[in-house]
Amino acid sequence: MPEGAPARMGPLSAHAAPAVTVAVVSWNTRDLLDACLRALEPEHVAGRAAVVVVDNGSGDGSPALVRDAHPWAALVERPDNPGFGTAANVALAGARTPYVAVANADTAVTPGALDALLAAAARHGDAVLAPCLRTPGGGIQHSVHPFPSLRQVAAVDLGLARVLPGEARRLALEGAWDPGAGRTVDWAHGAFLLLPRALWERLGGFDPSMWMYAEDLDLCWRAARAGAPTRYVPDAVVEHHVAASTTQAWGAGRLQRSQRAAHAWSRRRLGPARTAAWWALAVGAGGVRSAALTVAARLAPAGYGWRRDRAHALLAARLAARREGS
Repeated sequence: MPEGAPARMGPLSAHAAPAVTVAVVSWNTRDLLDACLRALEPEHVAGRAAVVVVDNGSGDGSPALVRDAHPWAALVERPDNPGFGTAANVALAGARTPYVAVANADTAVTPGALDALLAAAARHGDAVLAPCLRTPGGGIQHSVHPFPSLRQVAAVDLGLARVLPGEARRLALEGAWDPGAGRTVDWAHGAFLLLPRALWERLGGFDPSMWMYAEDLDLCWRAARAGAPTRYVPDAVVEHHVAASTTQAWGAGRLQRSQRAAHAWSRRRLGPARTAAWWALAVGAGGVRSAALTVAARLAPAGYGWRRDRAHALLAARLAARREGS
């Protein structure tokens, strides 16, 4: 049996020709996985979706849940945790549907979301489609971002976005992004993404060297280089319990790991010279921001204390990532 082959597969669909195969990657989020599959089951019953769950060595009974409560879904059980990207690649290796989608186990599609994504996919052709991610409290997650660049650092860390609101809107920065407007973005969170299977295969799926974090950035970046933009689709609403698995695994260490992944991605895709320039500006600007917020927090701790703490943590994570990646 080849590496990554399924330990147990159920029927992909009760229908002959679903439109999309959804890969759900699971690691120790049993209750959220249950909610995810309950939300997807009507799409399976309607013939729109085949669902493949890849469980990355969970110890909380997640595989048994799929077998017992959701036998309509295919199940791939792995003894290890190869990361989100590799697991999604395994799940979609045998897909034959026109479209494929990747989903975190802590997501739940709302009624009509999959139809909205498929309709957008039909309109836009070669593109990565990203839904609106809604948190359990009803808020909208800021889930779209610009590619890392000196321009992005200047806008965010040097504060140019505050005096150039048009630039902030173009970059889809938090606070300047309209979550109700569909648009092309640089990249979107991989909690749920849909794209044509032909595009997925042309890109080779996720880069397996990116174990956790930046795999979504990388997929959208490679898609853009291949002429396929990422489109944000506000009519497709997917509920998202943000970072359920990674919080279990790393807690407060998530920031350090995400910055380490961003630095590694930049060196791999942009090269050492551009990465050094980008990171030097980011660290320098972060230092200035941290110092300014430290002063502001002394004068008005209620308003600036949390901002100071966040800036300090980000600066420390960036310094560690640069040190480890050099």
